[in-house]
Amino acid sequence: MLADRILDAAAQTWPPFVLVGGLLLIGAVAAEEGLFEATGAALARARVRPLPLLFGLLALDACVTAVLNLDTAVVFLTPVLVHAARRRGLDERPFLYGSVLMANASSTLLPGSNLTNLLVLRSVGGGRFAWQMLPAWLASIAVTAVLLALVLPPGRAGRPAAGLPRLRLGLGACATACAGLAVVTLRHPAVPVAALGIAACALKRLQPRLDVRAPLLLFVAAVVLGTAARTWTVPAPSGRWATGTLAAAASIVVNNLPAAVLFSAQPPQHPIALLLGLDLGPNLAVTGSLSAVLWLQAARSVEARPSVRTYSLLGALLVPPTLAVALVLS
Repeated sequence: MLADRILDAAAQTWPPFVLVGGLLLIGAVAAEEGLFEATGAALARARVRPLPLLFGLLALDACVTAVLNLDTAVVFLTPVLVHAARRRGLDERPFLYGSVLMANASSTLLPGSNLTNLLVLRSVGGGRFAWQMLPAWLASIAVTAVLLALVLPPGRAGRPAAGLPRLRLGLGACATACAGLAVVTLRHPAVPVAALGIAACALKRLQPRLDVRAPLLLFVAAVVLGTAARTWTVPAPSGRWATGTLAAAASIVVNNLPAAVLFSAQPPQHPIALLLGLDLGPNLAVTGSLSAVLWLQAARSVEARPSVRTYSLLGALLVPPTLAVALVLS
């Protein structure tokens, strides 16, 4: 029956959205306490040249993405990277675009790092998932950082700004660590992480301003496509490379979340290749993932000037080598 297919699609789709909602709440608490800004400022304070600073901040971005999801990373770290560049008087473009490009590239390590991971490999535990994806994750990070630095070197652009906040560990840091542990150890971490996020916000008496319109729209689209995939058979590509390429292209056309539900309604033949295409492909265009929309909002909040055209030009250079290397190592 159609109702059964709709319920089945919804059952596949809701846990990732609940998990990411919890991670965003925890990220809001950490941001309120200044954890992200102070960490970025500590790196900006370090007596290193611009290139190591860029690599250090991109590494921070990759770690936050892995533990607290790429949407959390782009929302809370994009302003951090931009301000770090301004404090050092550097060209902010590699930091601005690096914040979202690295978030997408590094979103393959843990189930909670990207919604698509939970949709495609929903039956794989966090520890096994991380061990399986670690080589591709490291390669994607390295290729993205090196190519970004070559295309947009972090040169001088003005006078450094003053006033760097100190790093203080509090409830946000504790909740972040607990969430990371839950994602790695629990087979179904969505509800515990969401409860942790709600509890952390309640203890801080924080009312985070999260725009849920885009996630709700994507949830509905994912359920619709998931229902369709359970009604009609979706042709599967014959090999890993074709699967990864098709997944990357589909993420640009219909967004990677609905595409993930569409292609994983039935057990995929090449799940890792499918996941890599869905995670890395969105760097080709802002239509590829929710993270790009959130990045545009976060960038404009600090009076940066993100360009959709520049995003796609950088993605066209980054996605082919990162996807190729990740597929080889996966």
